[in-house]
Amino acid sequence: MKTLILNGSPRKNGDTAQLLELAKAQLQGTYHVVSAYTADIHPCIDCRHCQKQFGCIFADEMETVYTYLKDCDRILLASPIYFSELTGSLLNVASRLQPYFYARYFRKEPIPLHIQKAVTVLVGGGTGSPERAYHTATEILRLLQIKEIYPFFCSHHTDQIPATADLDFMQTFQKAMLFLNTYQTADAPYSFGASAVFFVSVSGSWYGIAGMVIVMRVPLPKL
Repeated sequence: MKTLILNGSPRKNGDTAQLLELAKAQLQGTYHVVSAYTADIHPCIDCRHCQKQFGCIFADEMETVYTYLKDCDRILLASPIYFSELTGSLLNVASRLQPYFYARYFRKEPIPLHIQKAVTVLVGGGTGSPERAYHTATEILRLLQIKEIYPFFCSHHTDQIPATADLDFMQTFQKAMLFLNTYQTADAPYSFGASAVFFVSVSGSWYGIAGMVIVMRVPLPKL
């Protein structure tokens, strides 16, 4: 299985980065990470080049993303919440998915993608509506015709505690990772070699420790 990870955070050691490290330790198969704030990806300028043919006038890192998406099975989108939205740099990256929009809605061409599942991980603090950011993420993912998108969940108290110390959130985070690792067979869903995160308290702080567990039969989350 192949997973595209979209990291919308500018912080190398922030909540989003820590959660992605936990996720990478658990994801089965291979993954490719696009860090929105450091990737060589120019935002869409609405030049309409891709309206008549697939492709973009910018020859940058997005070409690697287009290629990876052809064989991608899963997408993990993670972002802090800025003004109730995904970060600006992540939206810049998402804007370069415009070729798929034109192919699907203008030229009425089938999109050659077969992405099975996606999860959006959101963290933030203070006021505002995290649901708005999830809605934006879902619209981006639906453009790629992803079959199953995990329901909304968010750690919205990072101004008070780290996301990894938000136990309710972390329980759902674990379920979301299991969702990504689960595939459907003829008679039942299985999770192959899935990982788990165990929580331990050290000097009053909670830390997640990733570890492998055996192949198991698990119920699919109800969406």
